[in-house]
Amino acid sequence: MADGLWWLPSLLVFGGAAVALVAAIVGVRRLGRRRELADLEGGRAVEVRAKQLIVETDERVREARREIAFAGAQFGAEAARPVREASERAERWLREAFLLQQRLDDAEPDTAAERRRWSERIAGLCTSALGALDQAEQALGVRRAAERGAGATLAELPETAARLGRRRQDAAAALDRLGTRFRPTALVGGRAALARVDLALAAAGAALTATGPTAGAGDAERAARIAADLDRATADLDAIDRLELELADAERAAEQAMRRLDAELVDARHQRDALSDPEDARELGEAIAGVAALIGVAGTATDVVELPDPFAERDRLDAALDRLESARAEARTAQARLDGARSALGGALAIAESQLGVARALVERGRGLVGAGARTRLAEAERQLVIARQEPDPVAALDAARRAAARAADAEALASWDAGAGRR
Repeated sequence: MADGLWWLPSLLVFGGAAVALVAAIVGVRRLGRRRELADLEGGRAVEVRAKQLIVETDERVREARREIAFAGAQFGAEAARPVREASERAERWLREAFLLQQRLDDAEPDTAAERRRWSERIAGLCTSALGALDQAEQALGVRRAAERGAGATLAELPETAARLGRRRQDAAAALDRLGTRFRPTALVGGRAALARVDLALAAAGAALTATGPTAGAGDAERAARIAADLDRATADLDAIDRLELELADAERAAEQAMRRLDAELVDARHQRDALSDPEDARELGEAIAGVAALIGVAGTATDVVELPDPFAERDRLDAALDRLESARAEARTAQARLDGARSALGGALAIAESQLGVARALVERGRGLVGAGARTRLAEAERQLVIARQEPDPVAALDAARRAAARAADAEALASWDAGAGRR
């Protein structure tokens, strides 16, 4: 009996080894997944920073476009060239950053290493773009300050910085007040402008401290740079001052868009009911349902009162209006195509029938002289004419009628040739 079970210890050893191997593989895979999740979690801060830099760079590029026009009007196209060139470089870097961010946001799964590498690349591109814009705008600010007179500016700079500091406090209070009425998303631009003001005032304050009360040989250029920082702070504070008016304008625009949507929906429903093609009516109906649902969500009352974002609401309603107008335009085009086909169908059928009559008469007179080519085309013309009479779609019916006329003309030409050749 013992001799018959000689294989049992080996089986136990190999079985244990197999179990250990499977456990090791499973453990390694789990460890790999945990490491991947840990890497993904660790890279989130890099991704968040990359998104913040994209927003900041996009805003700065937009500001640079406005600065180009302002500098051109103030100093001429040649003076605005450095800002324009820096803006173009920044736009190229920003486009690449947007493409990488799109890869991060798409549905395709990415490894933690890829996501970190792309996010770091985005951060590098945006930092380069911001640096190029800073240099160009600083040089332009120096020129503006120089035109004002560096000596006079140096004496006025501390007072200007103090005045802007007081304006900064007023702007922060205004943003806090607006924060009780609007969502944080509506104040993103204002908060970003306030952050830029802080940076500019801090840079100007440090430079003023280093300059000292008396002017030296190198203080003229430093004063011009300080003035450039203060000019940027002034522009950002002006933008914050305009924010409340811009929010009010956005609220009015959103209300107007809502009224337009209500009126467009009524007209769109009438248009849908008048459409002849069920498929066109279905597509327009889907667009109507989507816009109606959007308005319903926007107007739904909830227990929790949410603060509005007039900018987002205006943009959302404008997008819905564009979608509805596009759907209505497509439906009008399709309906016009159907109406045109209906009006042309009668004439096309008459032409096809007349051409068929001529071809049929030639075949009958030619009898055995007319070959298979003419008879085949005559039969096809008759088949297409039947399709044209039975087809419910006017466009398809018009196409069939035209094909019938063309085939009948071919049959007539072939029959004439065959009959003439036979007589010779």
